[in-house]
Order: sequence, then C-alpha cells, then structure tokens
Amino acid sequence: MSSSLPNRAARMLSRPALCLFALVAIAAPAAADGPADNHPAEVRRIPKLGIELPVEKKAQLETALKELDDAIAPLAKSKDARVQELLPDIRIYSEAVRTALTYQEFFDLKETGAALELLAEGKQRAADLAAGRAPWTTQTGLVVRGYVSKIDGSVQPYGLVVPASYGPGPYRYRLDFWFHGRGETLSEVNFIQGRRKSVGTFSPEDTIVLHPYGRYSNANKFAGETDVFEALESVKKRYKIDQDRINVRGFSMGGASTWHLAVHHPTAWSFANPGAGFSETPDFLLKFQNEKLDPTWYERKLWHLYDCTDWAMNLFHCPTVAYSGEIDRQKQAADIMAEALTAEGLVLTHIIGPKTAHAYEPKARDEVERRVSEIAEYGRVLYPAEVRFSTYTLKYNRCSAVQIDGLGEHWEKAMVSVAQADVDLIEVATDNVTALTIDYPPGPSAFDLLTPVTIDINGEELEGPQPQTDGSFRVQMHSTDDGWKLGPAPQEGLAKRHGLQGPIDDAFMDSFIFVRPSGKCRSELVDQWSKAELERAIEHWRRHFRGTARVKLDKDVTDADIASANLVLWGDDQANSVWARIADKLPLRYQGESLVVGSGDVERKFTAEHHAPIQIFPNPLNGERYVVTNSSFTFREYAYLNNARQIPMLPDWAVVDLRQKPDAIRPGKIAEADFFGEQWEVRAPHED
Repeated sequence: MSSSLPNRAARMLSRPALCLFALVAIAAPAAADGPADNHPAEVRRIPKLGIELPVEKKAQLETALKELDDAIAPLAKSKDARVQELLPDIRIYSEAVRTALTYQEFFDLKETGAALELLAEGKQRAADLAAGRAPWTTQTGLVVRGYVSKIDGSVQPYGLVVPASYGPGPYRYRLDFWFHGRGETLSEVNFIQGRRKSVGTFSPEDTIVLHPYGRYSNANKFAGETDVFEALESVKKRYKIDQDRINVRGFSMGGASTWHLAVHHPTAWSFANPGAGFSETPDFLLKFQNEKLDPTWYERKLWHLYDCTDWAMNLFHCPTVAYSGEIDRQKQAADIMAEALTAEGLVLTHIIGPKTAHAYEPKARDEVERRVSEIAEYGRVLYPAEVRFSTYTLKYNRCSAVQIDGLGEHWEKAMVSVAQADVDLIEVATDNVTALTIDYPPGPSAFDLLTPVTIDINGEELEGPQPQTDGSFRVQMHSTDDGWKLGPAPQEGLAKRHGLQGPIDDAFMDSFIFVRPSGKCRSELVDQWSKAELERAIEHWRRHFRGTARVKLDKDVTDADIASANLVLWGDDQANSVWARIADKLPLRYQGESLVVGSGDVERKFTAEHHAPIQIFPNPLNGERYVVTNSSFTFREYAYLNNARQIPMLPDWAVVDLRQKPDAIRPGKIAEADFFGEQWEVRAPHED
C-alpha cells in the first residue's frame, strides 16, 4: 500500500479545506431493446422462462443440492457467532441453485455445469466451517460472499476482487464499487459464476473491487439501492476499508447506477465514474426508444426522485469522471448531465472513446483510470468549507455536515447553501427548507472554541451555540411565521421526516411483511382483485427483486412484526383484522357503502363496491414504520423492459377503479391519486 496514507488521512480531517474541484460526470442507462419494446399490450416476460432440463441433469442437481442442504443444517443450528456470521457465504450457493430449479431459470444447458461447481464450492466451505476453518475469508483474488438482507431475510450474494497486497498491517484499502450492466438472464447462478471467473473492467492496484448483485436488473434503485449499502456494510465488517476512499463506478445500466448514487449520496464517495447508461427518464426514452411520454401530473413529479439532472448541483461535492463511446447512443446520458451541470456553473469531465460504440476504448479507459486514481489517492473531503445541496425529498436529506429536516413541500426543489465565512460565522441560504441541522462531530475544528457561532440564515442572524472542547459543533434551526429560530421544529402530530416521507415504493426499501387477510372483503370485486394483486406481488417481488416476500396471516402478526417491519395490508378493514385495528386512523377509510378520502372541506367519496384504496402512512401501531394498503412496488411489467421506466408510478395514495382490469402499467383505472401534505394530511383535489 502507498506510504502516503498517513499524510492523506491527515488531509481528510482538515475541515477548513474547501472542495474547490468537482470533476463532474453523468448517469447512463442499461441496455434496452429499442422501439420494439414500446407496446404495453405485448410485454414479454422478464426474466424469460428457462429451458426444460433433461431428467437426469435435473436429478443430478437436486442430489447435489440436497447434499449441500444436509451440510448446512447442523451449521444453521450452531450457537457459534462466527459460524452464523459466515453461514451466508455458504447459503448463497444453495439458494442460487434452488431458485434456478424452482423457477425454471436455467437459460442454457451449460449453466447446469456452473451450478454443480457452485454446489461443490458450497460443500467445501461447509466442510471447512464445520472443522473450524474459513479459508475463503483470507483469500485474495476473486471471492464470492453473502449477507442476509433486512428487507426480506433473503441471502444476497456479492463478488469481490481482493488485491494480492491485502493482508496484515495497519493500512486500510480503497474500495471501488462496480455496478453491472443490464442482464435479463442474470440469475444468481450466472452472477455468482461470473464473479468466480472474471475480474471485470477495472481492477486497480491495492484496491478491493465490490461487485453487488443489486437484486438483479434495476439500476440499483429501490431494493437495489439498499443492496448497495448492505453489501458495503458486510464488506466493511470483514475487510479493512478506507472510509474516505470508497468509489462508485459502472457501465451501461451500471453507469445509471453510478449517476444515481453519486447525486443522491454525494459525500459518501471520493469519486464517481459513470459510463454510458441513462441519467433521467423522459429524454432518454425519447432518444433511445423513440418513446414520447405523456405522464400524469403526479408521475411527472415522481420523475424528480431518479432524474439525476434535477440533482446535478450535488456533484459539486462528488468528483466525477464520465465516460462515453463517441458513437454510443447512451452518450446521451452524459450529454444531458453536462447541460444540467452547466446550469449550476459546473463543467463535466467527460472522456470520450473515439469511434467507439457501447464499450470502453482502451486509451480512453487508461485516461479514465489515471484521473480517478489521482482523486482516490487524495480521498474525499469530509467537511468542506462550503456545502451546496439540493433535494426533492427527505429520503435524501444529508450532505456532509448538513441535514435537511423539513421541507416546505415535497417534490418541489429544495436547496441549501452552508458556508463557513469566519471562525465564528456560518452563512446559510435556503429555499423550500423549513428545518435544518448543522452537525460537525468531534475532531479538528475550524471554529474558535472560545466564541459562540453566529448563524446568518437568509439574512437573519441567530446566535448559535459555542463549539465544544472536542471540536464538535451542532445547531438545529427551524422556520416560523416570525422567521428562523434555534432548535428543532416543534413536533405537533404527524410530519413527514427522513425515513417516513413516502412515496409508496419507499416501504419496500426496508423490512416489510405482506399481511394476508383471513376474512372476506365487503365487496366481491375488491376481494378478488386484492387476492390476485397479492399473489402477483409475491411472484414479482421474487422475479424482479430476487427475494422471498414474508407473508403472514393477519391473525399471526405479532408485536415484534409491528415493531420491526412495514406492514402491507391486503383486502379491506372487514377482511383484514390488522387493518380493522387502525381503520379509523387511516386517511383512506370505509364509511358505510363508501370509500372516503380525507375529511371536512377536502372529503370525497367513492363507491366501495368497485373502488379499492392504495396508501402509505405512518403505522398508527408504530409511528417509526409504514403501513401500506393493497400495493407492492408500483411499477409493473412494462417497466421491466427498460430500466429508465423503473420509477414510482403512484404517489402517497390512490383510489383504483376496479371496473378497469389491471394491466402491465397500472393495477386498474386510477380514479384519483395524490401526495399527502407535509403533515400527512389529505389535500384538496389537484387541478391538472
């Protein structure tokens, strides 16, 4: 490892250092299939059904799988903490093959050979662990490991490239994520086998490369984003990682992943390196698929969640080097990001491979690697003297020492600028922000420890606290009718906050349970629809997000479930006993023969016989978790055809008219849908 590490570490801790550079890049899309896939009524299955295996080959796999299961069984019962911690490294093999067998996901006969290799490797690991050994934990080169996801309890794999230099010693290693491209046949078997055989596009010296599975092909959005951070935490527990030299890279769909993670978590990485891909939805689909979108008003607002062009300002804090082939149609991603960055006063660093289509050109690849390696050697600036941050939702609310705690209105652009103007003065400018925290942890301080810090916010001066002797400084502010005041915003009733802000899809980025009703709905049509939608949700969670959704009968839901998971209630309050417990506290509720939305001046009613409620709301039984009714993730089969379409399709609530059958885009006719207000209130009907 580089002997400059101690000096670099010292530079990281220098809070006064201003992040004066931002080599800025842009997000790119996964390979899609072009205009032929623009027909919602003719959606092909993704992933496609695999081949029918020969009887003898299937029997061979089932026998080998049982042998591995038998080897795992005693390990699963062990009370040894180390055995339990390492067991996912073995279970990834059995679950990969079991899934492929159960759901017909062998797409080529040669994949059965790979599956047998995985089972053999799993059995060797099981034998080693039973004997008190775990040689793969110190192995260099290509290593595949796993963890148990908090979302659904599934075992998820990830691949590593561990450098030959890794070993005992005080140094911590740079880590590069590499996000894979779109692969409609990227089963767990194929992913793990690939990570056993191929180093990948980049494998820098003295660097651990982390290849997350990302729960299949979703450009590391939704549960795929959670996978990124869960895989990272697993690696940080197991390897010596330099927290200030973690980087995001990828190509094609992996480029889109990189754009997304760079703009939404700008101070988590020391650099971003997106290649090709997509960085937003409407222009990309128009250019790449000749598809002109006609969104509803709420769909257009929801584009703000993942359109990286809207978040371009945040790359001020994430040095970025983009790459595109000169004749690659996915060069559009970097080009449109460059326009967005220009509007923010930033200039994109965009390396272009001459006369190259959808690939890395060798000389351009070398130039990219030269630039990002120099950035990585310096590392990220933890606490720049100036922070510029924008967001549309409290889901993404933090940049360096600055945290946005309240918004004037979700899905409208919010901006904050925080600059240390002197040793006792912070200048703050905000727009659409109602509450804010500035929080420097203990360490070297750029403040005068003897003097209280004045906060100049939008021209108002507040006398803030004095820094503490350990160098830490924390101040909270909130706006009132009389101007800005010190302290957190008063909590009177419900309020949207980080982790509880919607939309519906947010519930499926953390632990959730589908709650099946044991009774019958008041309407036969609603009963049939909700049962069909639940079965579809179970199937498609596995198919698209590669896990097994936890499903419980309403009468079996425990206090522990309520405490630990978002509850997804199916049916209605007559069929579902958990729903009945909270029915009067939900904003969409039943009243006689009506489904009622809101109350007072904003109340409206729908016929309960053929309307069903979809909503996300803080669970009245546990205000730290969500309750959702009658919905899984909201994009459907049509969106599977192109990753740029994989965006939320419903806001915080919707009323579905079941007289129109579900299709590949919607669960029925959307009679009305909207976002709740900042206090989770129903608002007056939106005027288009």
